[in-house]
Amino acid sequence: MNAQHLADTLRGRLIVSCQAPPGDPMRDTATLVRLARAAAAGGGSAIRANEPEVVAAIVAAVDLPVIGLWKDGDTGVYITPTVRHALAVAEAGAAVVAADATDRPRPDGSTFAELVNAAHAAGALVMADVATLAEGVTAAAQGADFVSTTLSGYVPGTPKQAGPDLALVASLAAAISVPVVAEGRISSPEEAAEALARGAHSVVVGTAITAPTALTSRFVGALEQGPWPGHPVRG
Repeated sequence: MNAQHLADTLRGRLIVSCQAPPGDPMRDTATLVRLARAAAAGGGSAIRANEPEVVAAIVAAVDLPVIGLWKDGDTGVYITPTVRHALAVAEAGAAVVAADATDRPRPDGSTFAELVNAAHAAGALVMADVATLAEGVTAAAQGADFVSTTLSGYVPGTPKQAGPDLALVASLAAAISVPVVAEGRISSPEEAAEALARGAHSVVVGTAITAPTALTSRFVGALEQGPWPGHPVRG
């Protein structure tokens, strides 16, 4: 699938992120495949998935484009951090390789441009996960096929906020010609629709759809805040 065809397929549509953190009961390949099937049944247009094994299983099970990544570590550049990781994701069948495109150093000393070239040579497109406008502009110039706001709020120096960084979505959409994907802390259909209104080409939603552990924790936290009638006073 070439970049224009995939861009046309995803325009104005929902991408569902089917991932689970280490130690989570949902972090099981068969379970994540079922989540992807459920997302497809609900009308999702693509799946975002982590690790080559899971990517390959979802590619085999779901007739949707898969945006693959490989998280390795939990600090610094850890979303598809090296060319080796990118090639493994491409070889697993991902239509798109998602990778950190921030200005931080990569653990193998490579550049994002080198990762893009390697992924393209392997037949995959590339989604640049960025945190700032400058990073998005640079990633687009280096050949990224899509630019996503995934890392805004998770990199030092970027705004910490409860909801999505819609200002970054709008500024990227105005500055670059490649499709801008809104991702990060989108928790309601209304926020997803607002992202499109601000210029997003498509929208990724993960936790609000596919993370029952995190969703349960939010409800529990709200109920524990109190005080409600009969609520125990703490402290």
